[in-house]
Amino acid sequence: MKITVVGTGYVGLVSGACLADMGNDVLCLDVDADKIAGLQKGRLPIYEPGLERIVNQNVEAGRLHFTTDVKAAVDHGTLQFIAVGTPPDEDGSADLKYVLEAARNIGRHMTDYKVVVDKSTVPVGTADKVKAAIAEELARRNVQGRYGVVSNPEFLKEGAAVEDFMRPDRIVVGAEDEQAILLMRALYAPFQRSHERLIVMDLRSAELTKYAANAMLATRISFMNEMSLLAERLGADIEQVRKGIGSDPRIGISFLYAGCGYGGSCFPKDVQAIIRTADGVGQSLKVLRAVEDANERQKSVLIDKIVRRFGEDLSGLNFAIWGLAFKPDTDDMREAPSRVIVGELLRRGAKLQVFDPVAMDEAKRVFGPHDGLTFVDKNMAALEGADALVIVTEWKQFRSPDFAAIKSMLRHPIIFDGRNMYAPELPEAAGLEYHAIGRITAASRALLAQGTIA
Repeated sequence: MKITVVGTGYVGLVSGACLADMGNDVLCLDVDADKIAGLQKGRLPIYEPGLERIVNQNVEAGRLHFTTDVKAAVDHGTLQFIAVGTPPDEDGSADLKYVLEAARNIGRHMTDYKVVVDKSTVPVGTADKVKAAIAEELARRNVQGRYGVVSNPEFLKEGAAVEDFMRPDRIVVGAEDEQAILLMRALYAPFQRSHERLIVMDLRSAELTKYAANAMLATRISFMNEMSLLAERLGADIEQVRKGIGSDPRIGISFLYAGCGYGGSCFPKDVQAIIRTADGVGQSLKVLRAVEDANERQKSVLIDKIVRRFGEDLSGLNFAIWGLAFKPDTDDMREAPSRVIVGELLRRGAKLQVFDPVAMDEAKRVFGPHDGLTFVDKNMAALEGADALVIVTEWKQFRSPDFAAIKSMLRHPIIFDGRNMYAPELPEAAGLEYHAIGRITAASRALLAQGTIA
């Protein structure tokens, strides 16, 4: 099939590359000339495991192309995927200006039947606006063009997006046009050879499905984070609680890990957007408001533990930070807990030595130059001269450290673990004071006995 993908961000580039890898002829459009020039030279604007190889292979095979030419892009594909950003507006609602401009461009240039596929995460009712935008442009041209509009939300996890696209657990297609449905079935047939995973529904249900899925996952995370705080006050261990409730098949084990909060490009934005959508129709989503509030509080949990241990004024102290991306296997720092943690430690006068395996360039852009902030090229180098270690992102290379070496390098043998990466007995056996989130540790027992757990 001939496919156009509008937008070469996270969703657009992964979708375009994976569709090309199945033999389709894919043209990716972006208005950012520098980004397109980089892609044409093999430079990817994002980090995603396995993506660079697929992009380069399909470019070399002649199945994947990049352009800034809007007319050429519209002419190319019968299927027109819109995969542009929907950033939060001032009130938290999704800003649709890029989606609707992409739709208008299709209406301005289309000369034959098109299937316009909303791949971006968009509020309920966006398909109607896309239809109207295309119809307005066709009317201006006095053209009676045929087209179908489809909602095909993405369910890609950053760090595993290629695998998720190639081996989907479900493919949601919202559509009313029968020809569009047939084309979508044909497009996705190679991705579901073992059994049918494609679910066809109406447009509005498909749009709501994406938001509901992310809202549910965010709810599970915030629920466990709240339970972790309660566990600390009661002297319980959240890891044991996780195993206990996760063994119930009605609950399951996914997204039940306590930590220092979620971030990224999806959960924070989508929770806000669905709340604003509900407000717009007079329906208050009290659970999701609580989810949002709980997550914002959780990003400060490590700060609370550090302040309880060292005091309000952190001047003269130096902390090693392991991990800056919002999750492992990505360089994405949008809404990352590290932004709150680093910012607050610097505000309190601390100096920081930070390391992330992938997100260093993005972190330098986000934080900018700061006298108290030093970027190092290895995780152990961050420990040199540091008073304590703070773990913010659960990268694999942090899972089995040399605890004796960590102790020998730190001025105070203390770890603040925002991702509960270690069984407490392991760092404690090496003589380290270990602070986790909702875990039973020697440090948490002492604080509980003193009645000082915040």
